[in-house]
Amino acid sequence: MEELTHIDSSGRPQMVDVSRKPDTQRQAVAKGRISMKAATFSLIQKGEIKKGNVLAVAQLAGIMAAKQTPHLIPLCHPIFIGDIRVELNLNERDSSVEITSTVSSVGKTGVEMEALTAVAVAALTVYDMCKAVDRGMKIEDIRLISKRGGKSGTIILE
Repeated sequence: MEELTHIDSSGRPQMVDVSRKPDTQRQAVAKGRISMKAATFSLIQKGEIKKGNVLAVAQLAGIMAAKQTPHLIPLCHPIFIGDIRVELNLNERDSSVEITSTVSSVGKTGVEMEALTAVAVAALTVYDMCKAVDRGMKIEDIRLISKRGGKSGTIILE
């Protein structure tokens, strides 16, 4: 059985010591979506949601969330983030907003959690801004698409 890296010999949580690892260029891409009623989608598309520009606010929320990841996820290292990109695309066929986050860094540990957090919070922001007209929205399929850098190198999942 593999040893758990975030548990010490007494079974208590611990941070993984990355201080001896070399800095490498790292990048992670995550995706997710939020589906909704066609009428809600139309309001977003026309810019008629009363709380404001849903896509712009959600994009900013995703960027801010990536920077706050170590405050939200226990034992996640605070890291220097060089770049965060959050894209929200309207998919009319499915009445959904597709969210893609790309996070880049040079450091000792990966940025997968930051990319995933950005997607999750962007989706939650869309939900929050639109819930007055559609409580049935569904946040779906948040996942890691790829990661680059570090000991494990490049992993492409989609």
